[in-house]
Amino acid sequence: MRSQNKQVSIKTLGCLAYQAAWTIQETLFREIVEIKLENRKLYTSHQNPTPGYLLFCEHPHVYTLGRNGVATHLLASEATLQVQGVSFYRTNRGGDITYHGPGQLVVYPILDLENFFMDIHRYLRLLEEAVMATLRDFGLWGGRIQGLTGVWLDHTDSTRARKICALGVRTSRWVTMHGLALNVNTDLCYFDQIIPCGIQGKKVTSMAEALGTEQDLKSVAQKLERHVVHLFGMERVSY
Repeated sequence: MRSQNKQVSIKTLGCLAYQAAWTIQETLFREIVEIKLENRKLYTSHQNPTPGYLLFCEHPHVYTLGRNGVATHLLASEATLQVQGVSFYRTNRGGDITYHGPGQLVVYPILDLENFFMDIHRYLRLLEEAVMATLRDFGLWGGRIQGLTGVWLDHTDSTRARKICALGVRTSRWVTMHGLALNVNTDLCYFDQIIPCGIQGKKVTSMAEALGTEQDLKSVAQKLERHVVHLFGMERVSY
C-alpha cells in the first residue's frame, strides 16, 4: 500500500460561473483517479502519490439539482429564471436542490480519501464540524439535526431551526468532488423559489442575518480553511 499524502493545494477562485468551477473540479478529479488507476499497475514501492485540492469560490446566481433530487423542488419557471438571470444545472452530486450566489462561500474539496480515511460518513461530519467551528469564531452556535446533512442554527428547536450550510458531494474510487455552501452574506430571497435540499418547512439563514450585519467573506474563508486543514490533518502546499 502506498504512503498517505496529506499535502493539499488550496486555491481561491473568486466569483466563478458554476460550469467553469465544475469543469475545474472534473479535471482535478480525473487527474487523481487516473493516478490511482496507473498505480494499480505498479509495484507498491513505485506508486505515485495522489494530490489533493481545496477550492474556495463564489458563484453567480444558480440553482443546482443533485442526481437524486426532485425537479419539482424548483418552484420558479424557466421564464422566471431567464428574467432574473439565474442559471440551473442538473449535477452528479448527492443531495437535492440548492442555491448558490454572491455572498455565499462555496468550498470544493477534491481529495483522495485514501490519504486520510476511507469513511464517507466521517468525511461529511468533519466538513460539518469545520463549519461549526468557523461559526463559533463569529459567536454563532451551529449544530446538526439527526437525519439531515448540513449545519443548522437553533438545531435543537424544531420550530426555529434554520439551515446555514448545505453539503452535497460525489465520491468515486474514494475521490471526492463538490462540497459545501456556507451562507455568509447570501440574498436569502432566492431560496423562496426552491424547496431547499428538498426539506419542507425548514427555513434558511445566513451569518449576516444571524449577526445583524454583513461579514467579511475573506475572513470567513480564512477561518474555515484553517479548521478544515486542522481537522483533516492536511499539509498546505502552493497551487
